[in-house]
Amino acid sequence: MLTVQPFTFNPVQENTYVLYNEKGDCCIIDPGCYFASEEQALKGFIEQNGLKPVLLLNTHCHLDHIFGNKFIHRTYGLHLHIHPNEKQVLDRGPASGQAWQLPFDNYDGELVFIEEGQTIRIGDDELQVLFTPGHSPGSVSFYDREAKFVISGDVLFQGSVGRTDLPGGDFGILEESIKTKLYALPEDVVVYPGHGESTTIGDEIKTNPFVKMI
Repeated sequence: MLTVQPFTFNPVQENTYVLYNEKGDCCIIDPGCYFASEEQALKGFIEQNGLKPVLLLNTHCHLDHIFGNKFIHRTYGLHLHIHPNEKQVLDRGPASGQAWQLPFDNYDGELVFIEEGQTIRIGDDELQVLFTPGHSPGSVSFYDREAKFVISGDVLFQGSVGRTDLPGGDFGILEESIKTKLYALPEDVVVYPGHGESTTIGDEIKTNPFVKMI
């Protein structure tokens, strides 16, 4: 069963996740490490726990979620997995970095495209890919049915939702993604968002002021 280890990185306070199993296989989701100290914190955790990185995943490719992609690729030789609709967002990364005064070297390796319904395997463990656009045109969430958690990126937060005023954002599409993909999960599923504290599907169904079902 997968264990979730969160890190909070970069000036935007983005959540990076390392998911690992009992055999030591791990995947890195949305590496937002910007400073060298953050890169070393991530690498140190992996080394200290004897983990073997086998996958690099992005929920989406907004600036704060992709700072560390190249570092992970260079360090562990992993290719980036994204939804096809996110390539345009990834390509805008350096320009966005300049605009936010956060310059960085973008990932320039091979891309592996993932789609709705695809199963991603980490050893014997599985993540289901949920297509959850609205915040970004190719946003995906990663659902572990066995361990009962979902990595939601910037789609759903504790008491909030992702902003939709960036290029490719659309609140109607975001609301539909949340209602049909995330709120369709069991209420005890833990939500690990791209920013802030974790929550549960049940709590958000009942109390989220932006997308409520009850």
